[in-house]
Amino acid sequence: MKKLFFFLIAALPVMAQKAAPDLIVHNASVHTLDDALPVAQAVAVSGGRIIKVGTTAEVFTLKNKKTKVIDAQGKTLVPGIFDSHLHVIRGGRFYNAELRWDGVRSLKRALQMLREQAQRTPAGQWVRVVGGWNAYQFEEKRLPTLQEINEATGQVPAFVLHLYGHAYLNRAGLKALNITADTPSPKGALIQKDENGEPTGLLVAEPNAFLLYSTLAKLPELSQEEKLNSTRLYMAELNRLGITSIMDAGGGFQNYPDDYGITDLLNKRNELTVRLPFYLFAQKAGTELSDYTKWITEVEIGGYCEASAERKAVKNFGKWGSVEYFVQGGGENLVATAADFENFDQPRPDLPPAMEAQLKAVISTLVKNRWPFRLHATYDESITRFLNVIEEVNVETPLNGLLWFFDHAETISAANLQRVKKLGGSIAIQHRMAYQGESFIKRYGKKAAEFTPPVKQMIDMGITVGMGSDGTRVSSYNPWIGLYWLTTGKTVGGLKHMADANLLDRETALALFTKGSAKLVNLHHDRGMIKEGHLADFILLSEDYFTVDAEKIPGITSLLTVLGGKIVYGDGGFKAHAPALPRALPGWSPVNFYGGYQNR
Repeated sequence: MKKLFFFLIAALPVMAQKAAPDLIVHNASVHTLDDALPVAQAVAVSGGRIIKVGTTAEVFTLKNKKTKVIDAQGKTLVPGIFDSHLHVIRGGRFYNAELRWDGVRSLKRALQMLREQAQRTPAGQWVRVVGGWNAYQFEEKRLPTLQEINEATGQVPAFVLHLYGHAYLNRAGLKALNITADTPSPKGALIQKDENGEPTGLLVAEPNAFLLYSTLAKLPELSQEEKLNSTRLYMAELNRLGITSIMDAGGGFQNYPDDYGITDLLNKRNELTVRLPFYLFAQKAGTELSDYTKWITEVEIGGYCEASAERKAVKNFGKWGSVEYFVQGGGENLVATAADFENFDQPRPDLPPAMEAQLKAVISTLVKNRWPFRLHATYDESITRFLNVIEEVNVETPLNGLLWFFDHAETISAANLQRVKKLGGSIAIQHRMAYQGESFIKRYGKKAAEFTPPVKQMIDMGITVGMGSDGTRVSSYNPWIGLYWLTTGKTVGGLKHMADANLLDRETALALFTKGSAKLVNLHHDRGMIKEGHLADFILLSEDYFTVDAEKIPGITSLLTVLGGKIVYGDGGFKAHAPALPRALPGWSPVNFYGGYQNR
């Protein structure tokens, strides 16, 4: 039975070639990322897979009366973007409730949006700005003040999160949450008080961001219907930016299985518009091992779990929807004591002595049960200790090709890169320095920021590297910010922090967001390139990414997004080819008035 399953999977591209194409996109500047055929003019699709790539004339020989034909009007067509670290399951549930400052270019405009949204927000609800921005993107180059936030929001409770460092609560928010002079600051954080001992509304991570996220978790949630609508519109926003695949990295306050009900239902309805393998993140300190032990007995993992081309068949793979939606493994914070806080406004945290034993117990259990894992790791000092644990586990229970990788790795050393490579590990990087570069330089100096992270060295060493965003609560989910950062070395504020020797050319950068992310979990055998037999996931760009002025890269969007041969998003002259999107629920949602990423 196992051999039959693998035969059927392998035969899918061949069987698809016997049918006439469902879709042809022609008159395009196709950048395939396939070394065997780097450029082309047209692509033919059948049964969700690419059956022909070539000239328009070559592809048109397959066309019949039922084939849908789209003229790309000379636009650039590339593989769909695969964000290897994004919080979609959590972010989708809250997207409609959040006002996005992502891409807003002036603080004056941001505060005006805040004021307008406060005026339309009904009693019992909050105005919330949750990540995706920093002070340096504004032309004023400064943060808002609490006075400005209070003036803009009045009696409507408001919460504004800035990076991993701090959050603002307006006066109405303090009252709604009953934060008073008697409210103590939790360990590792500060509830700022004025000279009279009254809370000002500033919440500070020192360096633990638990205070910020636990406060956010106390805000009212949307209804079930609104969450379904919200997640659909968030996925459409990602499709608009060219994203077709995601690895959801779990995250704080995302409990399994309770908080997965919305995406479970959308998958059952076949309404997911991104491929969505996800990781399970243990939430409660001290019970992580029991959580993972329980999940191992209850949950089957999917995808390619070993460093080989062999696919693991699972009960939930393709059970309902037509795109991947399954548990990929464990992570990213495997144990709370390994929380390597990435707040560059504060000194690097020293992880407690208990970390090694707790982390080893969890990783040992995962390895013995062949569960892939990912581990949040910011600083080289922490990575050294993590690698000590992984090496000990490998001696006792060999990894033997089990897929694992570090997330982030901003300050990883050459010596630790060698250790990662020897253990068969990979690295998922994100454009966090595009938002925290200035903070990093203030604390560690400009020289230290030149190779943070040392992405070029990782690639040159032959380590598998995938790219992601870590959206939405800190970095923006816009992948074009990441591509801008990788190729220019600049933050969203325009500061160049990377050395020229650490920069990537545009094709290599794009490959990290396509082939690279897929390779992290050994899914690159049938995606990440525009190639015959591969999944038909591709995007038509608003600008030619390969030639456009670098400063315009962050503003690139998709005019046509195709997932598994189906058009899931269209814009401009291609809008008529795509399904219509519903209006955001509830009616006062900021999405109805501003959309998502602003770029203005």
